[in-house]
Amino acid sequence: MKDQIQKFFKGEVLDDEATLKTYSKDASLFVVRPKLVVFPKDALDLENLVKWVSENKAEDPTLSLTIRAAGSDMSGGPLNESIIADVTKHMGKIGEINERGTVVEPGAFYRDFEVKTLEKGLILPCYPASKNLCALGGQIANNGAGEKTLRYGKMENFVVETKMIFADGKEYRVKALSKDELDDKIYQGGFEGGVYEKLYDLILKNYELIQNAKPKVSKNSAGYYLWNVWKDGIFDLNKLIVGSQGTLGVITEAKIKLVPVEPISRLFVIFLKDLEPLASVVNEILPTNPESIECFDDASMKLAVRFLPKYILRFLPEAFMILRGGVPKLIMLVEYSGKTEEEVGEKLKALEEKIKHFGLQMHRAHSESESEKYWTMRRESFNLLRKHIKNARTAPFVDDVVVGPEDMPSFLPKMRAILDSYKLNYTIAGHAGDGNFHVIPLMNMKNRSNVQVIKEVGEKIYDLVGKYHGSITGEHNDGIVRTPYLNKMYSREVLDLFKKTKEIFDPQNIFNPGKKVGGTVDYLTSHIAIE
Repeated sequence: MKDQIQKFFKGEVLDDEATLKTYSKDASLFVVRPKLVVFPKDALDLENLVKWVSENKAEDPTLSLTIRAAGSDMSGGPLNESIIADVTKHMGKIGEINERGTVVEPGAFYRDFEVKTLEKGLILPCYPASKNLCALGGQIANNGAGEKTLRYGKMENFVVETKMIFADGKEYRVKALSKDELDDKIYQGGFEGGVYEKLYDLILKNYELIQNAKPKVSKNSAGYYLWNVWKDGIFDLNKLIVGSQGTLGVITEAKIKLVPVEPISRLFVIFLKDLEPLASVVNEILPTNPESIECFDDASMKLAVRFLPKYILRFLPEAFMILRGGVPKLIMLVEYSGKTEEEVGEKLKALEEKIKHFGLQMHRAHSESESEKYWTMRRESFNLLRKHIKNARTAPFVDDVVVGPEDMPSFLPKMRAILDSYKLNYTIAGHAGDGNFHVIPLMNMKNRSNVQVIKEVGEKIYDLVGKYHGSITGEHNDGIVRTPYLNKMYSREVLDLFKKTKEIFDPQNIFNPGKKVGGTVDYLTSHIAIE
């Protein structure tokens, strides 16, 4: 295989032990060993590779192709037993940046991208907490989101056009089409025309079923977003491609929108001793249009106070608070932005007045450095767990659940009861304004019995999410870890539509198999890294 690919491939083609071991893992629980890792020089390399895989699939049914960017995925999305194509080495170009947006290749790291956009007073606001690690390709594949999503929405709102290699090995420009443009696209025929025709037909014939299947929460990365493709007379495949986790084709370029940066931002911090008023507080805050409503739990605060020595003096107020009244169950961070200190100060003052009747302990951050202290606690809990708790590792498998904000006070204690019944050490942080929580247990994965724990806890928590009509993943996507549980959210009829969608784009199943459709619990449990 390596010798054949090297004949037409300009980039590096590697199958040495060190490389295969490195690409067997991402930030998830899993280890999946590939046969080959390639580093494409450009889109033409990827076109030729897709053609080769397609032409040789019948002879070798195990052949497939998975695109990998930064490898910071927590779902096992970029893991594959066949060919991995890492786009970060050569395909990280960033185009001219202006108020209309920019064009990027999938291997561009967000940390480098943000430096360039900030120089122009602009930002892509749907960055995740892992913004110093992730790449734009992964953000698009997973429909990335984060702390500013409450105001700005997810990655799907910022992708205007893509260039994408379909299963015929040709690169196509994908953009929103009017009905007349869609008819022209279908009339042209060929593989591309067939994709548009078959998908349009599938959506029209099952329109009511598809619309009713849309999760009734503000954030969702589970399944294929068929309900977003045909809307108000516009047919836009990008609404399906974003979040499809590389299962429908290979994105080689994306045109994305940016928004102006507001120069001043401040935090309002709310400490909750119990969860009972949580939904009421969030619902009072939402109409004030904050930038973010984030949260983290008591375990995260204890970790920060214990393991961030450079912040120890800044944590003294929280230490005194703990001595006086105990550790709060949940800390909420409400962020406002504006053009001046006075404007933001007025927003904070108005919020304080609006929610003072709850009788909660509250605090206004008066500087960027004070705000940063709380953001550090929110963003670093995952890394602190991973680095400082011995004989255990972070185990993200129920790490991205979503329920309606009104259901949080009822849902959270029930979820914690499940976790506590297995005596798991974990932190909870997330996006309270969206009802989206990141639950990161810490487990000794040298103990094989924990594989069964993961299976049982996953089943129970996803069943609970289903009862609340939520989503099993708001941001992190399905991957290996959640694809088998999509039946907790969607009916058999809708899952069949997902399967047909995959077949329309990828009839030979060459693109990132086992994600979105075709995943099993047996595959999940058999590929958990025991280490």
